[in-house]
Amino acid sequence: MNQPPLTFADFIGYISRNQAMLWEYFFQHIVMVLIGVGLAIVVGIPLGILCSRSKAFARIILALTNLLQVIPSLAMLVLLMLWLGLGSTTVTVGLFLYSLNPVVRNTYVGLTQVHPSYVEAGRGVGMSSIQMLFQVRLPLSITYIVSGIRIAAVIAVGVAAIAPLVGGEGLGREIYAGINNQNSLRIYAGAIPAALLAIIADILLGALQRKMNLENRRSRKSDVVPPVPKTQG
Repeated sequence: MNQPPLTFADFIGYISRNQAMLWEYFFQHIVMVLIGVGLAIVVGIPLGILCSRSKAFARIILALTNLLQVIPSLAMLVLLMLWLGLGSTTVTVGLFLYSLNPVVRNTYVGLTQVHPSYVEAGRGVGMSSIQMLFQVRLPLSITYIVSGIRIAAVIAVGVAAIAPLVGGEGLGREIYAGINNQNSLRIYAGAIPAALLAIIADILLGALQRKMNLENRRSRKSDVVPPVPKTQG
C-alpha cells in the first residue's frame, strides 16, 4: 500500500510535536563530535609537531593515521565495539581516530611551510626552540591547523550519524528509526539537522581560518602606501 505524498507542513508538524526529543538528539550529536574532535586536537597537534621535527617519525605517524582514515567508518566502529562494547564511548573513540589524520597532517604541513626568513629572524633575536615554536612557527601555521580541524569536524558529523549501529546516541537514532519503520518524516528529521550541522561547522571554521590568516593580514598592511609629504612653496 502506497503512502500519501508528504508535504512540508507534515514535516513541520512532526518537528513541532517531537522537538524536545530532536533537540536532545541534536545536542548528543554535538557533544560526541566535540569530544572526538577535541581529543584529536589535543593529540594530533603534538604529533604534527613531532612529525615536523623528525622525518622518521613523520613517515611512521602519517602512515598510521592514513591507515586509520582509509578504514570504512562502520568497520572501525564495529571493531571498537568488540573491544569497548556498545555505547557512546565506542563512537567517541571512533570519531577521535577518524579525526586524527587531518589534524596531524595539516599541523605537519603548516609547520614545514613556514618561510625560512621568519625562522632566521627568530634565531637572530636569540629565540630558543620552544620560543620559536610557540611565537613564530605555530602562529604562522595556524590557518593550516584550523583547516585540518575544519575537515575533521565535517567528517565527524557524518560518521556520528551511524552511531546507533553500535549503541550510540545522536541524530542517527532518528534516521535509523525512520528507516526501520519506513517513516520518511523521521529520516528527514534526523538527516536534515545532521547535514545543516556539517554545513554550519564548515562555514564557521572557514571564517575562523580566514580571520586567523596572519600572512594575508601582513600582506594587506604592507600594501598600504604611506602618504607622500607635500612640498613647501
